[in-house]
Amino acid sequence: MTDIEGVCEPRFAAVREAFAALLEKDDVGASAAVYVDGEPVVDLWGGYTGADRTVGWGRDTLTGVNSTTKNMIALCALILADRGRLDLSAPVATYWPEFAVAGKERVLVRHVLSHTAGLPDLAGLTAVEELYDREGVTARLAAQAPEWEPGTAAGYHALTFGFLVDEIVRRVTGRGLAEFFAREVAGPLGADFHIGLSAEHDHRVAPLIPPPSLTDDYASSAPPGPDGERREYTGAAIRVGDVNSVAWRRAQIPAVNGYGNARSVAAVQSVLANRGSVGGVRLLSPEGCEPAWQEVFRGDDRVLRTPMSWTVGFGKFGNTFGWGGWGGSLVASDPDSRMTVAYVMNQMIDRERQEDNRGMEIIMAAYDGLH
Repeated sequence: MTDIEGVCEPRFAAVREAFAALLEKDDVGASAAVYVDGEPVVDLWGGYTGADRTVGWGRDTLTGVNSTTKNMIALCALILADRGRLDLSAPVATYWPEFAVAGKERVLVRHVLSHTAGLPDLAGLTAVEELYDREGVTARLAAQAPEWEPGTAAGYHALTFGFLVDEIVRRVTGRGLAEFFAREVAGPLGADFHIGLSAEHDHRVAPLIPPPSLTDDYASSAPPGPDGERREYTGAAIRVGDVNSVAWRRAQIPAVNGYGNARSVAAVQSVLANRGSVGGVRLLSPEGCEPAWQEVFRGDDRVLRTPMSWTVGFGKFGNTFGWGGWGGSLVASDPDSRMTVAYVMNQMIDRERQEDNRGMEIIMAAYDGLH
């Protein structure tokens, strides 16, 4: 049996049991955390940092969470809006004048945050290395025409979401998302989460492990629709090997290259579930949290090929909001229960080959404890 470390309040024993079952079945190494009323009630970790199962997953092990990072940068935008420095209903060009070309004059900040801006792909992307040139990517997005009338449809902005929000934050504050998040969010909360990663933390990283029977060439892709057809995408494929590279860690790809563990993800996101404060630290007002769960768009997502509800920065699922990352990481918050649940792992699962309910199993177990 895999050793599990950490703490778990007795009423949340079901979370520990579910976590143990995952480590025995599918996971190599992972962490799970639950915050209620802004306080940690579950903080567990176990397993190994690599497929060879020689080094144990420790309390401070970090791993790439891919698109779970989007939850973090959305929070940054909401903080600026709550401070009166960013108007969610203003045109992006109010802050970024060069953006007002090729039909993007009417793209609002909330369109960017709700995946309705019409810029789901970076046109002409031919190599992953191009993503490491933040200024080049930003200039290309500024010149690009939207695929649809902004605000009228949604299409998951997998990579462009981060570059767009980053440039807006830079124009407002003079600092990029990585620096803003570190100073204004992670620092005050003492949260061990990083957007991009410096060399001093490399020794703590558990590389992502490709799905069973697949290699580091396993690439991300949009899921097929109900008819089996995929949305056409001609850009460069991002592979597990890219995400595990040093170049990826050092880059500024804010939508997808965040590093943390379940404790840090849950701590940060519980700010929104707990009406703006965690552990005595207030980051925004109760009213400033509300856009996180207020629906902006409901309908078929043109990229994900499934019905979606998008808020300002998050996916909405019933009473909860949040988002997950390629391979399996996940965070969900329930503002009614003031609960946030996070799950972070290194073993990826390909959902087209195998059902992946790992994060949901942790969330449902947390509700057992809550009730």
